[in-house]
Amino acid sequence: MKQNNYNTKQKSAIMNCIKKSKDKHFTVDDVCEILVKSGDSVGRTTVYRYLQSLSQEGILRKYAASQGESVCYQYVGEQNDCHEHFHLKCEQCGKLIHMECEEMNELVKHINSHHGFCLNPLKTVIYGTCEECSVK
Repeated sequence: MKQNNYNTKQKSAIMNCIKKSKDKHFTVDDVCEILVKSGDSVGRTTVYRYLQSLSQEGILRKYAASQGESVCYQYVGEQNDCHEHFHLKCEQCGKLIHMECEEMNELVKHINSHHGFCLNPLKTVIYGTCEECSVK
């Protein structure tokens, strides 16, 4: 019984951590680092398995990173309101911006009709620098 309660406490700590990171992509290592700083003792394997489970449930969106980089996740919540739009990711601060833009929809149509390629907006992330970091 105690083991099950302990796992619930661990899962709760992980969920609290990822909800605080809802505007950013994060990796397993990011979550582990935040948990250690907050004094929560959760093993890396537990974090990995729980993020995988949340991803399969649709609570997290999983992004395959570039070669040599860790897989990253995004909290989309139980409503899963993150759909059919592109994401901008700041390389400086890690902020994730949801971009719903008619011009991008036109680009998707262009890529499909002129290049025969069907782009998946759910998995498309454009990297750069956000306005706040550009000002710094």
